[in-house]
Amino acid sequence: MPTWQQLRDVKLDEYSDAADGWGKVSSRANADKDRVDNGMFAKIHSTQKGEAATKAGGDVQQLSRNYQYLHTECGLIRTALNGLASELAAPQRKLKQALEDAENLKFTVKPDGSVEYPTDSLVLAPGNNTAEHGAPVPLAPGKGEGVGSADANKGKAEDIAQRIGDAVREATEIDGRYAGALRRLKAGPGLDVSAADLVDAAADTKALQQAAGKYADDDRIPHGKSPKENADWWNGLSQEQRDEYATLYPASVGALDGLPSSVRDDANRTVFAETRAQIQTDLNKPAPNQYIPNPNGSYPAAVLSPEYKQWQKDQERLKEQLAGSDSIQARFDATGEGGLPEAYLLGYDKEGIGRAIIANGNPDTADHTAVYVPGTKTNLKAFDEDISRMTDMWRETQALSPGSNVSTITWFGYEAPQSVATDATQKDYAYNGSPKLLQFMDGLETAQGGPDESHTTIIGHSYGSTVVGDASNKGDLAADDIVAVGSPGMLTGRAEDLDVGADHVWSAAATSDVVPAGGKVAGLGGYTWGVETWNGVPYNAGYVQTVPSDELFGAHRMDVDTSGHTSYWERDSESLSNQAKVVIGEYDKVNEDD
Repeated sequence: MPTWQQLRDVKLDEYSDAADGWGKVSSRANADKDRVDNGMFAKIHSTQKGEAATKAGGDVQQLSRNYQYLHTECGLIRTALNGLASELAAPQRKLKQALEDAENLKFTVKPDGSVEYPTDSLVLAPGNNTAEHGAPVPLAPGKGEGVGSADANKGKAEDIAQRIGDAVREATEIDGRYAGALRRLKAGPGLDVSAADLVDAAADTKALQQAAGKYADDDRIPHGKSPKENADWWNGLSQEQRDEYATLYPASVGALDGLPSSVRDDANRTVFAETRAQIQTDLNKPAPNQYIPNPNGSYPAAVLSPEYKQWQKDQERLKEQLAGSDSIQARFDATGEGGLPEAYLLGYDKEGIGRAIIANGNPDTADHTAVYVPGTKTNLKAFDEDISRMTDMWRETQALSPGSNVSTITWFGYEAPQSVATDATQKDYAYNGSPKLLQFMDGLETAQGGPDESHTTIIGHSYGSTVVGDASNKGDLAADDIVAVGSPGMLTGRAEDLDVGADHVWSAAATSDVVPAGGKVAGLGGYTWGVETWNGVPYNAGYVQTVPSDELFGAHRMDVDTSGHTSYWERDSESLSNQAKVVIGEYDKVNEDD
């Protein structure tokens, strides 16, 4: 417990100066981590092969973990010191004002915080008395405690003693909160940061959130606001405040549409690294006792214990979560491979079927941006194919237009249907997912600097195109072109109903892809007046339901040389090439179905 003398004499600027030093170390570690992830992996891919590349890759991953841990822990120390200095300032001011008042009145503040004052009474002989903190009810100056005993100094002294005691008590509470959090912030010897260390870093962050809640509260982050409001909040902070919020609440900052992609990537990578470490740690927990005596007392004599059954369920869930995180980590590690640009993690959540948003290249500075929305059965446990589709798209844009500044994004930010028969026939998944897509697209445009800063194409595959269609129907979708691939319908019957205009709506569907026909049965398209044809043969007239691959829909129908529902992104295919030409705005080179 600090004394009033310690509170008076503490130099809070020394805490702030120390915080600046730790902040510089944290920032430097983060910059070094970026160089490791985006530079050293690229060098490995360009210079090493086989076993040498594997060994070097493992070493670089370890170095990246080391820098991640250093960035987090040093950032937490910076925030703790700044928070401590900021919160102690109020009780220190309160104390100094009380001491100044005592000095002006010629009172003496004793070492224990009590206040000695000269009596000033009509009936008492002159002398000295002492007022202590915690008197039942401090008297107002000049009020008497009894007949003829009015003493102006007594009330003043009791007031000063009370304020001194209150300031010390407040400082003690603040010191206790921060001391506990700071004691946690220590690392073991060596340079081998393990999964356990990253799990501990996550616990350190939670501990400091509790300690520093009055200094930097998560409620001050604009949850549920528009991308512009998010950006305005961020731009109104000092750089030090930005660093502190990103360190203390990385999940909240990483989820804010409208913030710079580099900021969201840094925050989400912290969440990702610590979450992945927690998954790995939980997977290594030993199994509980497998068998217990049969409670029914019958055959068999032993049965699986409830704890073991739960452990089995947890193991299966954890393995699925690890598979999803491995897919994301593999993309990080692939940076530089064949010129692949750095990855940006713009969203991540392991819960349920999971969520992830991954960009190839920085979309904030891209001349052309492609956002891919996957469809039915998308989940994080089998996410590698969705990631690879946009890496292949990025490579194709470079092949068609070398040097083009393109960013391709896999946006899995909604609850995708998991069953074709039951879920994918429902519209609610699109209704619930489209507001999230609209928010993300608005945030992308905000971070880029406005609607004219990047040519943006949104690619919806399968049920993903239904989500895109509903987003376009609901509001101003921040996109220049829409590509519907293997679409079961966009909840509208005409391309002209989509807000990009019919001339900027594109469709791709293989003749062997049954999803468009299935979407009509499910009612995911829209009705329009005309004549339906099958391979050029009329078979139905009147108000008919149309999907993007129908001629009546009015979209540009692109040539497809792949088969089935999932092969539209095969390398060296015309199906991929046509999409890439739309992405880079070379419309006149797109091969369309006559």
